[in-house]
Amino acid sequence: MAVAEHRYDLVVVANRLPVDRVQDNEGNVSWSKSPGGLVTAMESVMIDRDGAWIGWSGDPGEAPEPFDENGMHLHAVPLSQDEIENHYEGFSNETLWPLYHDVIVPPRYRRRWFEGYHEVNQRFAQAAADLAAPGATVWVHDYQLQLVPAMLRELRPDVQIGWFDHIPFPSVELFAQLPWRRQVIEGLLGADLLGFQRRADAENFLRVCRQLLGLSTRGHTVTVPGADGAERVVRAAAFPISIDASGLEELARTPEVQERAKQIRHDLGDPRQVLLGVDRLDYTKGIRHRLKAYEELLTDGVLAPPDTVLVQVATPSRERVTAYIELREQVEVTVGRANGDFGQLGSPAIHYLHQSHGRSEMAALYLAADVMLVTPLRDGMNLVAKEYVTCRFDEGGALVLSEFTGAAGELDRAFICTPHDIGGLKRTIREALDADPRDKRRRMRSMRRRVRENDVRRWADSFLCALNPSEGRATGEP
Repeated sequence: MAVAEHRYDLVVVANRLPVDRVQDNEGNVSWSKSPGGLVTAMESVMIDRDGAWIGWSGDPGEAPEPFDENGMHLHAVPLSQDEIENHYEGFSNETLWPLYHDVIVPPRYRRRWFEGYHEVNQRFAQAAADLAAPGATVWVHDYQLQLVPAMLRELRPDVQIGWFDHIPFPSVELFAQLPWRRQVIEGLLGADLLGFQRRADAENFLRVCRQLLGLSTRGHTVTVPGADGAERVVRAAAFPISIDASGLEELARTPEVQERAKQIRHDLGDPRQVLLGVDRLDYTKGIRHRLKAYEELLTDGVLAPPDTVLVQVATPSRERVTAYIELREQVEVTVGRANGDFGQLGSPAIHYLHQSHGRSEMAALYLAADVMLVTPLRDGMNLVAKEYVTCRFDEGGALVLSEFTGAAGELDRAFICTPHDIGGLKRTIREALDADPRDKRRRMRSMRRRVRENDVRRWADSFLCALNPSEGRATGEP
């Protein structure tokens, strides 16, 4: 990328741009806002500041020219098909993703994948160096770009560099398995501030620095020796991400969304109880465990359609990766078996939707659901849980939440479960269904207050203020 004519005081660097390319039947190209927590989280931050967003457009080949969309300046980084396979599908999603999620499936290690990861990280770092104004703040996001901080510091030592981890960070025993562990940690230590979803993740990182690299740590900091003999202090702390609570509640309160929620229940046959799962189709989300527990509740005769139905929304994800192909097959077999054994004509036991939905439809689904099932085996945060309680302005509904999510640390009034324990998960689902309405309202009121007080703007301001104290007083963990 050539040096930009205009440079920006805030540069966000993420694997993807916050928009998706859309082409109509006549070949006209437009851009639509991407789904996902990061985009929602950063949109208001970018609009309020003189900022640019660097990311991949989602298509192989040449990148589109820089453009403005939704008040944001967007700069695409090109990736070839080979780079997509090595950097994204390979090292990011078949090596790092399973390793960082407690090895739910075994990671795969390929040298050519790491070589591709290194090359792509270098390209992102160069793009950030070209766009950042003198003394700018550069905020790098997530596991796909862990080498960027050190690369960028070498190119632009004048900028403030932050990095945020949206997924869990593994224990030292797991991280030690990574053949390129030193390169990854040294890459991250190029940042001034490293943000994690949970305090335990930050502590895992500090322990890795201490035990695998022999670095000195104290409190939330690690001391990094420089080539010139000088030392740098890098901070690692928890900044749990959140959602645009006020905007989502405003949407849920609209007459259109409320009417759609009533229509959804009608379309489901006006059951007495609606259970809902909303996930990306990923093996970390505990979808198979959830379906097994529900199927056993049907077998036990505790639940039965049409009185009770489960709606499972599974957004397509990484459909070229073998583990995801196998997961989809397993989920669809389970759904088919349950519907064959327990469904009735016009009244399936499970309504399975392998598709994405817009924000309005999701808000309506949340309002329609009596019980929300959020049961990941491991999750950095899980914003679906926060979205559900935010949409329940009526203080109705109940949240069943896995203890292995970052959200469980904040939403402790949910019905907490351990998804590996199928018997315990069944009991928790029954507890949520049968709880006293007054108790459920108290729980929901408490959780809604917690999300409202710690919304996405507070998260972003907290991180940026900790990275650059001149921004104001940080509100997150010191």
